[in-house]
Amino acid sequence: MRGMWCVSHITTVHLGGLVHEMVKGANVGLAALSEDVGSVMVRLGWSSPTGEGDADVSVLLLTADGKVRSDGDFYFYNNPVAADGSVQLLGKAPTADGNEDRITFDLTAIADDAERIVVAASRYEGARFSDLHDLCLTLADGAGENLLRFAIDDPGEVGALLFGELYRRGGDWKFRAIGQGYESGLAGLATDFGVDIDDDAEVSEAGEAEKQEVGAAPVPQAQAQPLPAIPTQPTSERPADPVRPVTTPDQPVVAKVAPRPRTAKKKVTLPKVAKKSLAENDAWRVARLFPAAALKSDRERETRATSVLLSVMTQVPEFGRRLTAAFGAPSGRMETFTEVTLPNGDTPRRPDGVIRIERAGKLWTALVETKTNGNSLKPDQVQAYADIAARRGYEAVITLSNDVELDGSPLVEVKADGRRKHKVALWHLSWAEVAHQAQMLIRHEGVGNAAHAWLLQELLHYLQHENSGCHGFQNMGPAWVPVRNGIDDETLCQGDSRAVEVVESWERLVRQVCLRLGGELGQKVLPVQRAKRGSDPRTRRAALADQLCADGRLEAELRIDGTPGILALCADLRTGKLRTSIEIPAPEQGYPLTWSKRLVRQLADAPADLHVEALLAGQAPGPRGTLERLRPEPADLLPKDGTSITGYRLSLFRSMGNTRGNAESGFIRSVDESVDRFHAHVVVHLDRRTSSSRTRETAAAS
Repeated sequence: MRGMWCVSHITTVHLGGLVHEMVKGANVGLAALSEDVGSVMVRLGWSSPTGEGDADVSVLLLTADGKVRSDGDFYFYNNPVAADGSVQLLGKAPTADGNEDRITFDLTAIADDAERIVVAASRYEGARFSDLHDLCLTLADGAGENLLRFAIDDPGEVGALLFGELYRRGGDWKFRAIGQGYESGLAGLATDFGVDIDDDAEVSEAGEAEKQEVGAAPVPQAQAQPLPAIPTQPTSERPADPVRPVTTPDQPVVAKVAPRPRTAKKKVTLPKVAKKSLAENDAWRVARLFPAAALKSDRERETRATSVLLSVMTQVPEFGRRLTAAFGAPSGRMETFTEVTLPNGDTPRRPDGVIRIERAGKLWTALVETKTNGNSLKPDQVQAYADIAARRGYEAVITLSNDVELDGSPLVEVKADGRRKHKVALWHLSWAEVAHQAQMLIRHEGVGNAAHAWLLQELLHYLQHENSGCHGFQNMGPAWVPVRNGIDDETLCQGDSRAVEVVESWERLVRQVCLRLGGELGQKVLPVQRAKRGSDPRTRRAALADQLCADGRLEAELRIDGTPGILALCADLRTGKLRTSIEIPAPEQGYPLTWSKRLVRQLADAPADLHVEALLAGQAPGPRGTLERLRPEPADLLPKDGTSITGYRLSLFRSMGNTRGNAESGFIRSVDESVDRFHAHVVVHLDRRTSSSRTRETAAAS
């Protein structure tokens, strides 16, 4: 799915039996695998040797005749959420060995006449599933426990792929492993199931612009106004009546046809700049719904942050649903509470918050434990809440802090009482993820009305205020300084556990950079992992720690949707330098001198100290120079011996912060600023069209 948010890593308090391995054509009843299947999560995963291979997920609700009831039953990147919460495409999330798409289904909310739920994925720009590796589907129950897995070994030369389907039998839900391909891609797949596709996006957008020019009522667009408006694509609440009569006293009845789904990607731009302030001078402060300046203690910050977040979740259904859907919560009426006292022997406990959702007379309940200002979660507190939740029949405990949780490295270890039948799921959410979701909704995807958008803007302002304590991951940990010093004086040995701690902190920082940048751009930004799917994350991090001890470098790669290459980030602890770079392939047609001149023209507004290097066939070092020197002489990028140029590497360098925190001189701040500067002053100037076909060719060859 394109431009959606990332959800947090999942840990379960109680782990059940073995995962049921599926083969093509097999089926299994969900009730036989778990008692908690009213809400399930499906994950689709794959990997790519180049780090650039990707696909988009889609879901179709079908009746007994194998067709959708209306176009609103087709869920994909332009229509990701059902209005009743029965289907929600959560977007991509990083895992230890790559990324995976996640979809939640509230099976209790699926309409009675929808008997099948097809889960598919499609590639774009002519790419094929044969280029991807390790394709698999996993399904988890409401507590986050994996129930089944279906691996597809040979998908074939297809542009779309049916992974599997959920279907009803005798009042229960079953899963069938399909693994069938479609050469015609997403549009062909959707059409076969009765969806009426409109791919002529440019014509439609031109028509809308023409209507606005002649004075017709404009269609609300999130990118055209400071406060985003209602999305125009159909939802499950608006499919039934495709034709609506529109009348005025002086006009005849006119039939207005609802828009058809477009498989072309939506074009998203940032909102217009706000109007000039009416304040007399800059010293006047705008009145805020959630003031943060008066907060003085950590307890005050935790209490205020919890209350602010939970209240906005209830008042903005789009926001609340997106947060809770990833935790296995059903769709329904939500109420939230703070400072609730719960019995716990002689010492009652007071969790920071409680979330309750009612659907069809049943309650889903989660306890919330909050930390701010970089404070760590306390295992004994979380354990006590997990025990209370198990005794009272609650479904989950949600921890919320500045830290980002990693696969295979939970922030807190919680033990489950095997004598209890009731399972409690332990979930973690970082403040960076909360801010990311608010950004995506108000800046890029749109919410239900202006009041909801304003509430999310106030929430986002509060989270970003320097005094709120909700700034996300902000400390590289106590091992940072000893490891940096050990690398500097060459005394750090392989196998040192402190190096593993630094690698984990680096991975947390990279994930937070992706969340922040993705929210600002309204695009998918994910870390690239090149490990084989299913590999042990602890083993992978130990290998990276040994590599850090050997060469003194921390490295990461980011895939930003809409860019022609992978953004690479390297922190050299020996030289104290940060390097941000991107490799772009050479165009398929033309001459090397023309390519070099065109690249220099594209980078007319880029920093003069940008390093440009020609990449040559055979991996030999190519000509290089700063942009300042190459502007008058682009021919200096041509190799003297006539070796073929395969692409270009663009790099910026800056000094690395030393301290472990998020202060002005801190390492985290320097990484954030490096990525922001490189993207804003280099990446945005690159023309993807000149290199997209070569990128696909390279990925296919790999």
